[in-house]
Amino acid sequence: MGTPSGEPPEPEDSERQRRERDTEPIPRIRPDDASPYPDAPSYSDQPPYTDSAFDDDPRGRTWVRDPDEEDRRPEITEDELAGLRVDASGMPLGPRRVLPLEDEPTALVARYLFPTERYRGEWKRHWIHLATPLLVGIAATFVLGYLSGFLAGQDVGALTTVAVILWFAVMGWVAWRVADWFYDRFILTNKRVMVVNGIITRQVAMMPLARVTDMKYEQSPLGRTLNYGTFVLESAGQEQALREIKHLPNPNELYLRVVEEMYEPQAVEARLGKEADEKAEDGA
Repeated sequence: MGTPSGEPPEPEDSERQRRERDTEPIPRIRPDDASPYPDAPSYSDQPPYTDSAFDDDPRGRTWVRDPDEEDRRPEITEDELAGLRVDASGMPLGPRRVLPLEDEPTALVARYLFPTERYRGEWKRHWIHLATPLLVGIAATFVLGYLSGFLAGQDVGALTTVAVILWFAVMGWVAWRVADWFYDRFILTNKRVMVVNGIITRQVAMMPLARVTDMKYEQSPLGRTLNYGTFVLESAGQEQALREIKHLPNPNELYLRVVEEMYEPQAVEARLGKEADEKAEDGA
């Protein structure tokens, strides 16, 4: 029974009409249909989007490209992508930040390593370590040479002989310091750091990596120019056989090498395994 004109509908009729209105299908507008918004801008004059992902659209739609889209895309260089590429072991394929590890220790160092210890490298001190002896030798050569010539003209042969002997003594001291520099090595293994020096009396100082609580290196302005520095190692013990190591070359790379050995030994092993595989492939 309908409701009289001008009277509000019954609650049941109002609820039924609302449900019928909510369940009506929504009209779909295809791209080729007339736009429901006549004032909207038209993009029909834009070139179609050529991406292969939209070429086979099942609904037959035509996609258009924003002309400013290319300008908004970030540009990523190959150098930036190189740092994100990794190999199967998870190691980055970008430029190496540390120098390659040495294969075998020298005979001078091998005698101080035990069989289960893995050798990582050895380094002589920077040539600046010889600056003082070399300057003394050069100065002695000029001064004593001039003095010997002057005394020879004064007909005092004994003093001339003393000057020559003194020059030989100074040059012998310089040669000793150069030989001591040659046999002085800083050594890194997977378990400890060592310093071996001395010609007649050998001195071996070492510190386990597990006991190193802090490590830093210092570079003076001259050290930054010539690429050398001083390493300072701190450990949990009170007395330290190895604390300050002066005039080490390439301090930044050496610092990364030691820190990587302390905190990422698996990465070192992975890199060594990869380098060994590459050498085997090159030799095959």
